[in-house]
Amino acid sequence: MTISNRVRNAMEDSSWVRRMFEEGEELKRLHGAEKVFDFSLGNPELEPPPSLKRELKALADHPVIGMHRYMPNSGYSETRRLIAQFLTEETGLPFEEKHLVMTVGAAGGLNVAFKALLDAGDEVIVPSPYFMEFKFYIDNAGGQLRLVETNEDFSLNLMAIEHAIGKQTKAVLINTPNNPTGVVYDEKSLEGLGRLLKKKSQELGRTIYLITDEAYRRIVFDQFKLPAAFHYYPHALRVTSHSKDLALPGERIGYVAVSPRCEAVDEMMSALIFANRTLGFVNAPALMQRLVAPLQRNSVNVREYEEKRDLLYQALRSFGYQVVKPQGAFYLFPKAPIEDDLTFIKALQAKRILTVPGRGFGKPGYFRIAYCVARKVIEGALPGFKEVAQEYGLRPADA
Repeated sequence: MTISNRVRNAMEDSSWVRRMFEEGEELKRLHGAEKVFDFSLGNPELEPPPSLKRELKALADHPVIGMHRYMPNSGYSETRRLIAQFLTEETGLPFEEKHLVMTVGAAGGLNVAFKALLDAGDEVIVPSPYFMEFKFYIDNAGGQLRLVETNEDFSLNLMAIEHAIGKQTKAVLINTPNNPTGVVYDEKSLEGLGRLLKKKSQELGRTIYLITDEAYRRIVFDQFKLPAAFHYYPHALRVTSHSKDLALPGERIGYVAVSPRCEAVDEMMSALIFANRTLGFVNAPALMQRLVAPLQRNSVNVREYEEKRDLLYQALRSFGYQVVKPQGAFYLFPKAPIEDDLTFIKALQAKRILTVPGRGFGKPGYFRIAYCVARKVIEGALPGFKEVAQEYGLRPADA
């Protein structure tokens, strides 16, 4: 045997997203890319905003001496200072550069946070459906994933979270806006979660941390203002990236921000910095740190995503699909008309429509559509979605 059983087992249970993406590549090879409607991967089709291109050109034309050298493992002081200023404006809390660690995207940030927090056997509670990679990140640090169900509309089920909290609970991880549902957790949910975690921390005599994965934080619709978990719970860590708001998924740049009110915050930051180094990240990409520092208030045109959501959501509803209207990210998570979501997405695949089965997100019986694609892809796929709906006898809710 050449590889570890642990990795072999993880590979067998690995990402359905990548699996469907690879099947899509084969379909494109056979039929031509323009005849395949690929909604499998959350890979933004939008280009970075003009402000980023201007900053990149300025750095190329006027390079800073030593700009490609090593820096502190936490990242450039100037970058962290500018982000801390932005967080202070957003939350009203006294963030300083010492409360931030620049990371290799949100994935790197989550691995760093779990490495810093978890002992072997510690549990991390995660609402389902969820981004499947979370399981592997938690396992990387020796922790255990504990899933809890959400409500029917995919909002937080605080009772389920309370029942799941036990002696081994070290953290609760939430993802808002959510992948795969696009659901945003509102102020009432976060306020209730904060009260619950305070109560359970007191009962257990140990701090339960709240980790928020906010990689889609800037991608919100309907003029919704995403609340900051920092306001509702002091022991909170925000993990985010610029993959979606600045359309830089391949550049791997993000950060972890720890609430200034978090207990032993200095020790926490030291642990995060240590983990960033010893996990082999060493530091976040130097050029990207300089590039994104002044762009904290910039983003792609979110209205384009909102228009695509409206087009696809309204069409699917008119075809008879059951789907919760998302308020953020760029995903729809409809209910499949049969329990076997894999069989259903194969029916879509026969129309050259690529989606991901809900079982890939811990929720069989559903399927995910990533609509961060060109509008023509959505328009081209609509007849196929309609034909499959008719094959399964779906009818509009008001029909």
